[in-house]
Amino acid sequence: MKVSQIFLIVILLVGVSGFAQDMSVQAKPLSDSDINLLRQDVQQAKNKIIKDTMQFTDPQAAAFWPVYKEYAAQQHVIAEKRLKVITDYAQKMETLDDATANSLIQRMLQVEADTLALRKSYLPKFEKAIGGKMAAKFYQVDNRLDMMINIQLASQIPLVP
Repeated sequence: MKVSQIFLIVILLVGVSGFAQDMSVQAKPLSDSDINLLRQDVQQAKNKIIKDTMQFTDPQAAAFWPVYKEYAAQQHVIAEKRLKVITDYAQKMETLDDATANSLIQRMLQVEADTLALRKSYLPKFEKAIGGKMAAKFYQVDNRLDMMINIQLASQIPLVP
């Protein structure tokens, strides 16, 4: 799966939240099973990009993927929180008051803090699995993937009116 396909999937995931630049357009919400299938596709695409970019030896791959599976599961938990913030914003955007805006900001900052804490907590595990240099390379790849997804999300989320 190509990077452009990841962008398409992310845009579809954002569409789940029921908002677009033109708020008068109403899309049929996707079911939970639809969302889970899209997330699986995104995860498969990320796995392929990581595999192709990292070019692990067989022993490195054997050590890396179990740790990454745990890491990705924790990323998913954080992504659920992010999606909830985005969904809440979409639902409240037109009637947003200062208190609600502050609550959304605080929740989003917590999502960012959780992401950083996860990365910090898994660094020793990745270093043990694949060494410091390869762990640094993985973190570069992971960070780039995260930034690409965040750019796509940001481009689809309207600014506060």
